[in-house]
Amino acid sequence: MEALKKCALTLSLAGALVFSAVPMNSTVVEAVGNGPGFGGNETINTSILTTYSEMADYLQKQEAKQQNMELEVIGESVKGRDLYLVKYMTNPENPTILFLTQQHGNEQLTTEGALEFIKHLGTGKMKGVTDNVNILIVPMLNPDGAMGDVDFSLDDYVASGDRNLTRLNAVGVDLNRDHVTKIQPETKALHTNVMSKYDIDYMIDLHHQGANSERDGELVSGSILYPTSPNVDEDVLEGSKKLGSIVFDAIDSKGWGHLGKYNGGNAETISRNGIAVEYGISTLLFEMRGMSDHYYESYVLGQKSNGYLIKQTVTTLESTVRAIADGSIDTADTSFWDTLAFQQTRTSE
Repeated sequence: MEALKKCALTLSLAGALVFSAVPMNSTVVEAVGNGPGFGGNETINTSILTTYSEMADYLQKQEAKQQNMELEVIGESVKGRDLYLVKYMTNPENPTILFLTQQHGNEQLTTEGALEFIKHLGTGKMKGVTDNVNILIVPMLNPDGAMGDVDFSLDDYVASGDRNLTRLNAVGVDLNRDHVTKIQPETKALHTNVMSKYDIDYMIDLHHQGANSERDGELVSGSILYPTSPNVDEDVLEGSKKLGSIVFDAIDSKGWGHLGKYNGGNAETISRNGIAVEYGISTLLFEMRGMSDHYYESYVLGQKSNGYLIKQTVTTLESTVRAIADGSIDTADTSFWDTLAFQQTRTSE
């Protein structure tokens, strides 16, 4: 019960922050971007973030409440934690989208947003949507990193609280560089029991980046990118760009959202590229601003921006699900990609 209270409090505060802190005038276009970085002064407390066990408890309770939701264990982490897949599969003929969060354990607010989205799917807010689209969610692929239960020191990480969070898994491997060899149990489980098992059309891989990227002179709330491997099929690439169009229109139009184009590599070891090539799935990377913990202080964002970033995740998931369900994704305008500027790192003042 305490876990659910804490999760509900975090998410309700997030919603309150978004709707009360954003006036309808214009200077707030930088609201998320101008949220405080760490700088050694801001509070960064991991105790306010949902723990792995709290997440598992929350998912099991949601499954009991929601008729259309099914919870599946797809494998185990290095340290033996169950890896969960949340499924809304009402019709196998429907198009299917996968949302993947926390390949990197210190990129937690996307998981917080995914949990809020799961709650929305059980309410009238999303009534009827799952009749026309199948939804898969992996809400925490790297639970060992998220819990700081790793075989290397985290003494130099900056956050306070009951644990530190790290990008790498328990044995120091970056899971988002393991999508070709699939050696780690977490990536092996994802590919064997999700990617190969389900007929997936779209995937959004949700991450966090550093806190000091800007586009057009304004700090961004996040950045997006389609697969850039030269081996990606043209139709898959076009679907990826359409997915990005839905997200960009939903977020960048908000007073609190401002997106740039991510500078990403072409390697197929990265999920955005490897999954698009291997399975023919249209993929989109979304990098939210700032991390929950890191040894580089400039990567960590003050938690006053948490509410906006959780809301940005929820908006991303809801907008793409609705666009796939009603078919509007098929006519999404991808021309914005031609003029969307790559984000740049702001030099310190």
